[in-house]
Amino acid sequence: MTFSQGFFLYLLVIYGKYLILGNTYIENMIGIKPNKGKLLIAEPSLTGDVSFNRSVVLLAEHNDEGSVGFILNKPLEYSINELVKEITVPLQVYNGGPVEQDNLYFIHKVPDLISNSIEISDGIYWGGDFETTVQLINDKIITNDDIRFFLGYSGWSSFQLDEELLSNSWIVVPNEYESGIIQKSSVAFWKEKMMELGGNYLIWSNAPENPSLN
Repeated sequence: MTFSQGFFLYLLVIYGKYLILGNTYIENMIGIKPNKGKLLIAEPSLTGDVSFNRSVVLLAEHNDEGSVGFILNKPLEYSINELVKEITVPLQVYNGGPVEQDNLYFIHKVPDLISNSIEISDGIYWGGDFETTVQLINDKIITNDDIRFFLGYSGWSSFQLDEELLSNSWIVVPNEYESGIIQKSSVAFWKEKMMELGGNYLIWSNAPENPSLN
């Protein structure tokens, strides 16, 4: 056996293992319904979608009236102190979605410090007293690991998200990180989720974000 033949066999074994594991993982995901606290992983078919290409979205609300979520893995070129003059600490701001991008939103995991917060699930909270939040940030009592700011949010009208799921635009997965999702998610988050899904998704994990540049 030549070196190239051996290397090809090695790749076949390794990726074959991932393909099997990936298909099993996907089968386990079938039947998971969208609900607040779940994650939406953009299918590779959304490559041409300016707003949701390679997005991982945390669902903050889902009911018969519609759905609301925040994109976790798309940092903007802004720090919060550039947008809110009262804040002196340069925390990263993220693109939460295409709706109301002039408005600022935040999620966090410190409801004991920020009053009037709404629990999403698993120790993740949405909003709360903003004046208190500003003071806590300036005093460095809460840090980048505790809170995440967004410009805009992702929104779907009644049953719109369900229709997109039927058209295979999204994969619904549990938030296995719970409140740790705030520090876990990064630019590479979508790629990591593709690798976890395995199977044919492995190919997309290493594909360029803009295929026309390949």
